[in-house]
Order: sequence, then structure tokens, then C-alpha cells
Amino acid sequence: MLASCASVIPDTRQPGLPPPENAVALGVREGPSVAGLSLSEPDAAAALASFRESCPRLMSRSDGSGLTRPGDWREPCTAAANWGSGSAVLFFLSYFETAQIGDGKAFATGYYEPEIAGVRRRQPGFDVPVYGLPPDLVRAKTGDAKPLGNGRMPLGRYGRDGRFMQYYDRSAIEQGVLMGRGLEIAWAADPVELFFLQVQGSGRLRGPDGTVMRIGYAGQNGQPYTGIGKVMRERGLIGDGPGQYPGSMQGIMQYIREHPAEGRALMDENRSYVFFRELTGDGPLGALNVPVRAHSSVAADPRFVPLGAPVWLDLDRSEADGLWIAQDTGGAIKGANRFDTFWGAGKEARTTAGGMSGHGKALLLLPKGTLARLGAR
Repeated sequence: MLASCASVIPDTRQPGLPPPENAVALGVREGPSVAGLSLSEPDAAAALASFRESCPRLMSRSDGSGLTRPGDWREPCTAAANWGSGSAVLFFLSYFETAQIGDGKAFATGYYEPEIAGVRRRQPGFDVPVYGLPPDLVRAKTGDAKPLGNGRMPLGRYGRDGRFMQYYDRSAIEQGVLMGRGLEIAWAADPVELFFLQVQGSGRLRGPDGTVMRIGYAGQNGQPYTGIGKVMRERGLIGDGPGQYPGSMQGIMQYIREHPAEGRALMDENRSYVFFRELTGDGPLGALNVPVRAHSSVAADPRFVPLGAPVWLDLDRSEADGLWIAQDTGGAIKGANRFDTFWGAGKEARTTAGGMSGHGKALLLLPKGTLARLGAR
């Protein structure tokens, strides 16, 4: 496991106050040297490639974690752009230092790019609509609704009387409230597979003739996300006991298929609904609007991890150990040291992601000098 850390910006909040809103408020510790992480050259090379793709966004967007400023990334990003074929391990040794956020205790799940049966135009056997972003899904105007915790106005719609209200939830949408409005960008064969594609946020639709359409996240209906795996665990439906289903994605899908009515009601408890757009390019896009890469990209909470920053994981699931780049976010990925590792597409990726549940330690790699500026050295 990782070496212990020495100095700290302490969390000085009084008991009873709300939880910290970003990494600096939670507490930042200096971690071990990058040299002590035992980086492998292949792992570092893949991370460097993804880091390089993230740099234009890193140097132009504000960092909600409070850890870095756009200018902090200029030197490592300039070096990454001109690194060539030199040692990728040396790159990270030269430009980064490690930091532990809070207690550093990490929990990581997995996601992948699903491929399900789907077509552009409706045909027999393909009757489940894949919706694009509705034009009436908007943010409330100031004064029409209460702002969210982050200060932004909520998503919803305006009624005919001009009153702002919540947007349709999953149940209403799947019962057909959006049908006939020309919002269908494709049609899927299986509503359960489409549900899990929505959870992943992007995927591929493969038609009977072998044609593939790649779709990605375009927006969400503003309703709260509920992880049905957590609901099932609370109800004793998944676990290791007799009669329980495995806690993996495969186990959850098995329950839904074997109990169609209960499964449909369970999926409806997740009121969040994802809308898609067609993607072009060589990979699904993450929250940074750059492609996420298998074994290199990880989703994180941007309040605690600068999106685009390298993340080191040391878990009890060795396949997820190593260097990742935070390039995505997720509805269930909330809090410090909470990550979702990306495994690509295909059967193996689906199996690995569906069963990923790893605990251990996490470190962020920040540009050298960041900790001194924060007073954490």
C-alpha cells in the first residue's frame, strides 16, 4: 500500500457543519514521491497520451476542487505536447508531485462502452426509442425556481401557463410522453440494455446488418439519479446469502429479467433519464469533451479532483491499480476519492466493469509547486 503522508492542510470545520464542498476544504496532504509509485512504462505512456488530450481543457477551465489554477498546468502541458518518444515515466517524475485528499481511502467501480442491438430507423424488433435532447428541457430563469446547491438554476420545463416545473421523469418518458415529437435518433431492441447504456452514458448501437452507430450523453432530465443496485442491496435482493443475486451489473440484470414487473418498477425508481446524440470520432466523449480511453480514463467528482489531472490508484483489485487520467464525471460518482474506471468496449470490458468494486488508496498528481502554494508542504 502507499506510504504514509507527512504534512496536511487540516480540516478545521466545527462539528455539525455541512460536509466540505471541495478538496481544499476537506484537507490536502503531501503524498510520497512519484518515484515511489513504481510506475510502469506502458502504464505511464497510456496516461501521458490521455493527459496530452486533456491539456487544452485543463488550461482553459476553472478547477472546482480549489487545488489548481489554469496556469499551473502550462509547464507540464507544454512538455507533454513536445515529449516525443522519451520515457513517459520520466515525464511524470519531472513535472508532478502527489497529494492525498482527505483520508485518501478510495472506492472505485467500473464502466464501459456498451454495445447493444439498435438501428437508426424503426423496424420490427426495434421498438425502444433512443431520444435526443428535447428543446423544452431548459434551465429555470432566475426567480422562477430555487437555485441548486452549486448556484445553478435547476433543469425542467415551462408549462403553457408559463410556470416552471420539473421535467418528465423516467416513468413518464417510457410510457410515451415524448413520442411523436420527432426526438427519436435511433431505436433499441431491449429496454433493459438501453437502461444500462444510459447508466454508462455512452455506447454503440449495432444493427442486424452489422452497421454501428455510436451515441453519447447529450443531457439529462434534471431528476435525481438513484442507483438501483443500492436499492436492491437495502431490500436484501443482492448479496451473498441464499436466494440473493450477485451485486454485479450482471446480477442486477438477471434479477430484472427474471422478475419483469418488479424489475420495471425498480428501474422507474431511478427517475433520471439520459438523452443522447450521435458521436463521431474514435472514442466516446467524457465530461472534458475529449475521448475516454480504456485502462487510462477515470470518472471523478470535480469538486475533489481537477478534471484532466492524473490519479494514482492502489486497490484490492490489482487490474485497476496504476495511473489514470480524470476525464469524466458520473451521477453516482460523488465525494472525495470516489472513482469510476473505464474499460472500453466488448465482452471483456463489460465483465470487468460490471464486477469492479475496489477499495484502497488514491493520490492525485499535481504540477510541482502546487502543494507549496497551498501551504501543504
